[in-house]
Amino acid sequence: MSKDFILPDIGEGIVECEIVEWLVKEGDTIKEDQAVVDVMTDKALVQIPAKEDGVVAKLYYAKGDIAKVHEPLFAIDSGSEDAGTAASEVAKETAKKEQPEANAETSGSTVTDFILPDIGEGIVECEIVEWQVKEGDTIEEDQAVVDVMTDKALVQIPAKETGVVEKLYYKQGDIAKVHEPLFAVRVAGGSDAAASSSPSAAKSDSTEASTQKPAAGSTEAPEPARQGKAIASPAVRRRARELDVDLSKVAGSGAKGRVMKEDVEAFASGDQSSETATRAAESSAASSTTRATGNTRVEPIRGVKAAMAKQMMKSVSTIPHFTYADEFDLTNVIALQKQLKERYADKGVRITMMPFFIKALSLALKEFPVMNAQVNDDCTEITYFDDHNIGMAVDTKIGLLVPNIKQVQNKSIIEVAQEVTRLTQAAREGRVAQEDMKGGTISISNIGVIGGTVATPIINKPEAAIVALGKVQELPRFDAQGNVVARKIMTASWSGDHRIIDGGTIARFNKLWQEFLEDPTSMLVHMS
Repeated sequence: MSKDFILPDIGEGIVECEIVEWLVKEGDTIKEDQAVVDVMTDKALVQIPAKEDGVVAKLYYAKGDIAKVHEPLFAIDSGSEDAGTAASEVAKETAKKEQPEANAETSGSTVTDFILPDIGEGIVECEIVEWQVKEGDTIEEDQAVVDVMTDKALVQIPAKETGVVEKLYYKQGDIAKVHEPLFAVRVAGGSDAAASSSPSAAKSDSTEASTQKPAAGSTEAPEPARQGKAIASPAVRRRARELDVDLSKVAGSGAKGRVMKEDVEAFASGDQSSETATRAAESSAASSTTRATGNTRVEPIRGVKAAMAKQMMKSVSTIPHFTYADEFDLTNVIALQKQLKERYADKGVRITMMPFFIKALSLALKEFPVMNAQVNDDCTEITYFDDHNIGMAVDTKIGLLVPNIKQVQNKSIIEVAQEVTRLTQAAREGRVAQEDMKGGTISISNIGVIGGTVATPIINKPEAAIVALGKVQELPRFDAQGNVVARKIMTASWSGDHRIIDGGTIARFNKLWQEFLEDPTSMLVHMS
């Protein structure tokens, strides 16, 4: 007896998706949790698994169609065991006829694809940085197989099972997609059992891996632009309907000819040709490897650097920045820092100036909560955060990373120092955990370690403020008696979101922060 599989919720606010690829066909026997179809939402490629064992009776959509959440996606026959077994046998024979090479397995083993899992919120692709294994290597469960670079950090992908690496589908520098095969592994187990449990998987192993995935060392040209039905996300299709644009007539500038929202808007305005050509050129440059041309060198912008470029552009184009700067006399707090550094050195705690800046900033935030707030995109609401999750911009070999120390308001200077050490080391190695990158409320950028004195930092959206710390200089200043004395002076340069922070607020806030740092005893008094 057939029953419908209802497309479940696949993301907050998502009501429809595009059918990218059916991983089974009508008549196939499927198992619970087996991947049935790849669908594209507004945000990512998602794989929909089966909820129970059975035989696929009907696929309600074709590749490229738009499916609705909470409506039937396919029909499954979960009838008698005999019927299921018969269908399985038919499917096995069909798979063998269509893909004889898929069954080219050694006795007692089978080749399966390792599917690249979700590696962070909203991340749909990553760059292959370095393979830790090669084809033919034996790998163990949980062994590191490959280092990949996401928009935010370097991530190590471990093996899920013990086996032998049969095929690497990408070479160093290639872009791999989440929820698609990353490498093939030969594992122990009966080949017949594998074929009966997933007849479509055999087809996938032989055809998709060889035709859709670039082999290691491959220098094949990028796939040509799409033919026939337009490839576009539901959001783009909605935009096309709003503008009364026929998607089949729009040239896509995205990967594999995917139509982007900008393509639709440019087409509607009658100026697509130049904009599409520009984006296509940029896409081509980004997908190619570094190449030399005469006396110039063209290099793709990827990973953290690409993410930073997009984030900074989004910040300056949507947030009205303004800058405020002032001098700090750090003579006294530097003396305290040196004392604590010597005292805690034997305990393995590294005390720098940064923990003092961070803790003093948290104390000032208690008096000025708007500095720790965020405004929504249409500027109709302000969200105030009780937690002071203070970010540190770290200049690393892979680009600028801004991990943040969580709940600074509840930490001592020593605890803050331990977190600063941990996050700085992780950032410089490019291995910051995703959790350490999320949830920041305000940021500090220490340009002084390189040598700058004044800066105009760009706000780390959606935060409301960021401060740049200049280098500490020993400069002549007048004391209370009018005598010239040497003092250790630093300039702090603020950028604030002028939608919710005005000049007076940031000046008063900065003055309080300054008092805590110039007179460390006042900071200690205010610590709870």
